[in-house]
Amino acid sequence: MPAPPSPLDVTLGTGAVLRVQAVTPHVYRLRLRSDARFDEPGLVRYGVVRTDLPPARLDRCDDRDTVAFDTGQARLSVHRETGAAALFDGSGRALLQGVDAPQSGPETGFRVCFQLGEGERLYGLGDTARDRLNRRGQITSMVVRNVASYAPIPFLMSTGGWAVFLNSTWFHQVDAGQTQADRLVFSGRRGELDLYLIAGETLPLLLDRYTQLTGRPTLLPQFGYGLTWVCDERGVRARDILYEAYEFRRQGIPLDVIGLEPDWMDRHYDFSVDKQWSTERFHQPGWMPHHQPGGFTAALANMGFKLSLWLCCDYDLSEHEEMACRGAARPALDVPVEDRYDEDVVRDPHFHPAYQDTVTRLGEPWFAHLRKFVDNGAAAFKMDGSNQICFHPDRRWHNGMDDEEMHNLYPVLLAKQMSLGFRQHTGRRAMVYTAGGYAGIQQYAATWAGDTGGDAKPLVSLLNHGLSGHSNTSCDMQVWNRAGIHFGFLQPWSQVLSWHQYNQPWFLPPDIYAVFRAYARLRYRLLPYLYSAAHTAASTGLPIMRAMPLVMPDDPRCDELLHQYMLGESLLTAAFTDRICLPPGRWIDYWTGQAHHGPEDLRYAPPDDRGGPLFVRAGAILPTWPDVDYVGQRPAETVGLEVFPHGSSAFTLYEDDGLTDAYLAGEVARTRFTCEAAAGQVVVTVPPRAGHYSGMPARRQWALSVHLEAEPSRVTVNGVSQAASWQSGVLSLTVVEADGQHVVVQMC
Repeated sequence: MPAPPSPLDVTLGTGAVLRVQAVTPHVYRLRLRSDARFDEPGLVRYGVVRTDLPPARLDRCDDRDTVAFDTGQARLSVHRETGAAALFDGSGRALLQGVDAPQSGPETGFRVCFQLGEGERLYGLGDTARDRLNRRGQITSMVVRNVASYAPIPFLMSTGGWAVFLNSTWFHQVDAGQTQADRLVFSGRRGELDLYLIAGETLPLLLDRYTQLTGRPTLLPQFGYGLTWVCDERGVRARDILYEAYEFRRQGIPLDVIGLEPDWMDRHYDFSVDKQWSTERFHQPGWMPHHQPGGFTAALANMGFKLSLWLCCDYDLSEHEEMACRGAARPALDVPVEDRYDEDVVRDPHFHPAYQDTVTRLGEPWFAHLRKFVDNGAAAFKMDGSNQICFHPDRRWHNGMDDEEMHNLYPVLLAKQMSLGFRQHTGRRAMVYTAGGYAGIQQYAATWAGDTGGDAKPLVSLLNHGLSGHSNTSCDMQVWNRAGIHFGFLQPWSQVLSWHQYNQPWFLPPDIYAVFRAYARLRYRLLPYLYSAAHTAASTGLPIMRAMPLVMPDDPRCDELLHQYMLGESLLTAAFTDRICLPPGRWIDYWTGQAHHGPEDLRYAPPDDRGGPLFVRAGAILPTWPDVDYVGQRPAETVGLEVFPHGSSAFTLYEDDGLTDAYLAGEVARTRFTCEAAAGQVVVTVPPRAGHYSGMPARRQWALSVHLEAEPSRVTVNGVSQAASWQSGVLSLTVVEADGQHVVVQMC
């Protein structure tokens, strides 16, 4: 790959230097210093923000007042005197105009101001608001904090065709038109100005270009998109866990991951690298490891379960990052020990500041001590908020940063080292899920909404994550009512936390238990559809769970739709509300089969055995699995296709080995189904699978379920009459993949 073109410097009237770089044809990077000695900040230095993108051509044109830059796809103009920058699209249309002179200094901080257009709506900033989607009119503190903002993301995109990513981990603020309605201001009391200006015609395109820069959402192992159950932590023993797992199988409730809370360790809440299995609760003879026949994790694996272990971390992760950069660690710093709380942003009674580093071992990566647990059978890790969300105001980290610069960076480095450590040790994708995050978190880990439950506010949090480039989000499922179960299973990934409660589904009231079981089996039937949406997210940044501004951005009402969303491209749902707004087009109630024509506002009452609405976009083709107890229980030799004919439509099914990163090397099978409905006939076309992956079934059967208004008089497969069953408006038949040929099913 050719080297990217050298950045171009502009010396301003103040004597400061503005460095301009075309990162891609649609993305400019701007940095400001009093001199030309630009050091890379942590997100770039530690490889979170990419520097290996294909180079963009950059033309420069100087005149008396301005310096203009042009990539052919986006233009940038810089005022020579003040440094105010303006972004234009390739045709010269103004997108974003800087106002006043930007400021930048390591100790004096930074400030940059842009003009906001009338009617412009702004989205992003991660998990920093749980009551709104449109961030205009709000001041947001970009600081990782317990409950208030687990994962702030310094990315903001506009319906005006632009986005800004502030490449800084320093504590800062974003004033999106609260102080002045037509001004957007990024400011921090310390640190230098470093930002990326992104041009893009649509919100999905802006997400695409942002995640190209900060990392695509990771593709979890396929089992991660099933159901995770986190056990009670109150002194439970291995035998308790095994019989609980057995009961899930006996009850016929599909489940993939069993998670243990802190009591799995010999010392409760052990932050150190000396942690061990509890000898009281998980004792295993030394000559019989957990993963050997007769062992604890072996017994779980024999029933098809993956084991997840709870962790918390206060390790100095920067030392390992510096070793990777330098080839050697910096010497330990002599940090004075003080007890002072004056710099705490939030004084949280549950998470007191910690000032001394008592756990780090120089030269030993954090993940090194976890390898033995992976070898014992651990396949996933839950990273608790403690202590990554806690403030350490007098701590000096080994990379030389103090906490005001390191605090936001820490959760990303933790996710990075957990994810890469697991992959390097096992050759498999990591199922790491964490409460904390910052820019780039999407490429390493899944998140859950922390200790905030599973109601309407976490729902908004998940939507804001999706509007900030992060797809693999979830929250603790609210299992004691229908609405909580409905929402909990219709998320990118699903988990139930028992903790100090008896949330086992068989302890629920019989009617609620039946709802839980039905939704669990529905989720597993939909896994091929959800996994294909995860593939889309991993290649474009478009999230699995899509807030309505991504679906109907031209309708200002979408900002008020806080409780509804698209799940993938074809399913529309809502939770904790009796209202749903159908976008334009034809929609089918998945529960009742009733058709509706949007745009339409509905007051919706779900059936008694459901917890909320679920609508299917007309034309949808939903791939489904037969009932299974866990992912990989049997080869997927038969895949269902639930078809809702309407006009011309298509869907691409993505399949891979479900465990490794071979998909990144192209080991993926894609099947693009089409459906044509017109002139009294419906034609469904099933092409041969394109591509290959390890373990791919040699021959595939497709079980079609086609929703029709009337029973067809004739059904043919590749021109030959085919017997089919008809029941309650659904035509069912099974076809077999033909070598190198399309299978064409015609109904008329």
